[in-house]
Amino acid sequence: MTLKNTRYWVLLAAFAAAPAFAQNIAVVNGSPIPKSRADALVAQLVQQGQQDSPKLQQAVREELVNREILMQEAIREGIPSKPDVKAQVAVAQQTVVLRALIENYLKKNQPSDAEVKAKYDELVKQIGGKEYHLHHILVDNEQQAKDLIAKIKGGASFEDLAKQFSKDPGSGKNGGDLDWSDPKAYVPEFATAAEKLQKGQMTDEPVHTQFGWHIIRVDDVRQTPPPPFEQVKAQIAQQMQQEKLQAFEEDLRSKAKVQ
Repeated sequence: MTLKNTRYWVLLAAFAAAPAFAQNIAVVNGSPIPKSRADALVAQLVQQGQQDSPKLQQAVREELVNREILMQEAIREGIPSKPDVKAQVAVAQQTVVLRALIENYLKKNQPSDAEVKAKYDELVKQIGGKEYHLHHILVDNEQQAKDLIAKIKGGASFEDLAKQFSKDPGSGKNGGDLDWSDPKAYVPEFATAAEKLQKGQMTDEPVHTQFGWHIIRVDDVRQTPPPPFEQVKAQIAQQMQQEKLQAFEEDLRSKAKVQ
């Protein structure tokens, strides 16, 4: 009867201890390694691109066991009590806490779809650039460029002269056609001259750049089409969150007493 009772209490003790043990992934020299620590490391590795799997779980367990063994040795040698180590630990702890604060703030301050769309509409109005359909002829000297301008004004074909004389290997064979583009994509002297022209106009004087002498013609001008809302929605939302975070930090700083 006594033996049976002893076994009964042993079983109860085992069942009582089981939940506590399940919360640890290992016990090293009597010091438990909590499962929460392993979960945090796994989550960090998954965020960095690794796939959660039994293999990763086992690797994390081995890593934490090794760390615990080394940590116990560091404690035995008094390493954590050194002033420089204490300072580094404080900085690391602060970094973790602040990262959590920022993540929590961003999670609670996500802009609505309506707010993001309103911001998109505002940006479209502000940016609203233009694209130009351009032709040009590039030659080595100013006099040759002036002679070609005179020929074009006299009725010669711009495209034919471009094919014959232009030094630009990309557009010359296509009659000088540069297709649609933002003039700012070109060198400043070229861009400035092109933006001064109206549809159908050609430069009266050659335009000098680092590449040579240009004759520029504007065939057409159109508003730059904005990217579709869905294409930039995520980027706009992220930018809005960053702006809110910056305002949050500035507000806290303005209220803080710094001596």
